[in-house]
Amino acid sequence: MNTMNISQSEIMETIRMIEDENLDIRTITMGISLLDCGADTTEKLCQNIYDKITTSAKDLVKTGQEIEAKYGIPIIHKRVSVTPISLIGGHRSPEDYVKIAKTMDKAAKEVGINFIGGYGALVEKGYIDGARSLIKSLPQALAETDMVCSSINVASTKAGINMDAVAQMGGIIKETAELTKDQDSIGCAKLVVFANVPNDNPFMAGAFHGVGEPERVINVGVSGPGVVAAAIKKAGNCSINELAELIKRTAFKITRMGQLVASEASRMLNVPFGIVDLSLAPTPAVGDSVAYILEAMGLENCGGPGTTACLALLNDAVKKGGVMASSQVGGLSGAFIPVSEDAGMIEAAESGCLRIEKLEAMTAVCSVGLDMIAIPGDTTAEVISGIIADEISIGVINTKTTAVRVIPAVGKKVGDHINYGGLLGRAPIMPVNNASPAVFIHRGGRVPAPIHSLKN
Repeated sequence: MNTMNISQSEIMETIRMIEDENLDIRTITMGISLLDCGADTTEKLCQNIYDKITTSAKDLVKTGQEIEAKYGIPIIHKRVSVTPISLIGGHRSPEDYVKIAKTMDKAAKEVGINFIGGYGALVEKGYIDGARSLIKSLPQALAETDMVCSSINVASTKAGINMDAVAQMGGIIKETAELTKDQDSIGCAKLVVFANVPNDNPFMAGAFHGVGEPERVINVGVSGPGVVAAAIKKAGNCSINELAELIKRTAFKITRMGQLVASEASRMLNVPFGIVDLSLAPTPAVGDSVAYILEAMGLENCGGPGTTACLALLNDAVKKGGVMASSQVGGLSGAFIPVSEDAGMIEAAESGCLRIEKLEAMTAVCSVGLDMIAIPGDTTAEVISGIIADEISIGVINTKTTAVRVIPAVGKKVGDHINYGGLLGRAPIMPVNNASPAVFIHRGGRVPAPIHSLKN
């Protein structure tokens, strides 16, 4: 694929955004199909998986580094996503699935990537045997690996909500927290529960390689909250229409950079270019925050009245600017609002202005859902399942992706903090409404698909 024509002025502006406004490529993620790795024995299956990953991604990190050096564009993470493991693991025991997770972890370390996604299952309408075993294995698998990430899709607009899976995941999250309590329950930071999960998402913990994808593919996730916030501040007292246009133009520039990196990586690796995910992915670095964007738009504090409206405007303008810059936009694409990974969100949560209920309202108009939220360690499994059910319902009814990544930090209470460092950041323990939904959660069964799902 030919590299895009980039003007001198675009290059200079990109350099300024990188140096002054925290612009970066958050991840180059190689998707790898494991559908041809099936085997009669677990040992052979693990060997096939290891060989496929290490062969396919052997040059991924080196290529990313060469692109960084050539263009001066920081690429923070190099990652791999694979076919959902439950689809190739078959009718194996949870212990066998843990061996597969350890194989993925070993392969990730061999090729030098930061994370590997795809240790997951699609159970929106029911369980295959592999999904049952994989889900049971999750606490041990996530406790005994470093780089493996998992996503479980429990609902879709077409299928409704698998409430048996929702109920199960509350307990799985609790058990995962307990097994990793010595690390602030970090296992839960690598586990996300989805509705309407996308097949081409380059971001962790939700990344996996969908069955309709090519044998291998390159997907790129951009960043840029600091760039958008700086542009808004520079614009001063403009109208809301002008604000939307400004965000749209800024998102266009950010996406152009992502397309350039994706095209280069595709060419150098001889792997098809899949999508650019133009999500505004924040970091704990001061200035690189979605919350600061919302405050620059005119809010006294993120989480106060007007927050959802500002986020809706931001998300829509980002998408409009992105699709003008690239015809291959996919993944999640919008604005992320993870608490622990966003300096402004952390401040708002610590002050009490931003609460879980407000975050849930915000997810109706943004890219994902309740993300990287730390809650008291004594929160019950049923309450966690209730939080999941509420968030997933927003996705199903609104035909959008939503997700939950909560961390019931063992031994922690409101006012305490967890601290992971790096992109995972730190987070205050946020209060939770502990009124029990246990009777509802344990009814089991499936919430039917909404009437507007019948579009054929």
